[in-house]
Amino acid sequence: MRRLGELEAEIMDRLWTWNRPATVREIVDDINTIRPVAYTTVMTVTNILYTKGWLLRGKHGRAWLYTPVRSREAYAAALMEDGLGASKDRPAALIAFVENMDEEERAALRKALRNVNRQAKAEQ
Repeated sequence: MRRLGELEAEIMDRLWTWNRPATVREIVDDINTIRPVAYTTVMTVTNILYTKGWLLRGKHGRAWLYTPVRSREAYAAALMEDGLGASKDRPAALIAFVENMDEEERAALRKALRNVNRQAKAEQ
């Protein structure tokens, strides 16, 4: 999975944060509070995200409403999976990853592993 480009990430961040469908106009107006960006640029990049399968869109009057297909967490997980896939030694890569975590992140990882193990046992 390729990382999102800068403007792609800005668009997705807004849609993930808002957690609701939004128009290109809403996205442009929000980005313009931080830096200038042209409506046509955001419209083009949003359409590219739709074409790549990152966004769903539906008509609302004359405007398109865009909604993310995947959650921010699913995107992050896919990036981590790709990172692990780049290693010839996945266990060593996992160890290095976990060594860079703080205690709170390690606790969250332990909890996630317990939940996955419970689900796996329940499915058996």
